Amino acid sequence: MNRDAKTQSALIALARSRRTQRALAHAFLHRNAAMPTLRGTLGFVTSTARVVDEVVPQGGVGHHMSIVGIAAAERVAYVVEELGTGEAPIVYRLWLAGPRYGHLVPIHAWYEGPSDPAEIRARLAAIATTLQPVSRSTTEAWMLSTRVVQRRALRVAPGPSHTTESIRKFALQLAVEPVSGHGPSGKSTVTAFLRPNATLADVWALPGGDAIARVTYTGIPSGLGLSRDTVVLLTDCLR
Repeated sequence: MNRDAKTQSALIALARSRRTQRALAHAFLHRNAAMPTLRGTLGFVTSTARVVDEVVPQGGVGHHMSIVGIAAAERVAYVVEELGTGEAPIVYRLWLAGPRYGHLVPIHAWYEGPSDPAEIRARLAAIATTLQPVSRSTTEAWMLSTRVVQRRALRVAPGPSHTTESIRKFALQLAVEPVSGHGPSGKSTVTAFLRPNATLADVWALPGGDAIARVTYTGIPSGLGLSRDTVVLLTDCLR
């Protein structure tokens, strides 16, 4: 007798019965509510395009990423994200090998306690002198395709006009591939707001044939929606 199989079957049956119970309870509580119509659903989707009072913050500048260089010994690429004038930048390690391969991880130790922008930039400048520079590639050799994985809507707190606004939220999948069909490629999923648009901004070539792409999208739900960058590691081999 396979007790593990029987236990797994019992757990699956229990989960199904719990879902059925929740669905029946939800239907009972909303038994007198009007049925949603297609017109109402489309109206909600098309009306969730604004954010509060549509005021662009001072400067209207989003978050911009750039590649500082590669640390061959650590097998990482250092990436810096600029948040605006007077703000401390966020420094990341993009892992080029190992169990964290392809992950963009901030250097948490630099931001324990109050973050001094001058101290962060001094640390970054000291490390930059030891890094191997990367060469910029032409973006025309690459193509970006996007796919909306999930759609959601968020309610924001009432503003000065005392009205509750809704904004669109997307789980947006980004895929960067060579136009020729041969070469490194990569995928990533980001959270976009207002509109599921993205642009391939830069591509940097790495030693060994890999590359790093910078993609810009609407990733800050503020004002009319400000841009934000992400980087995608492009490779033609599995690690």
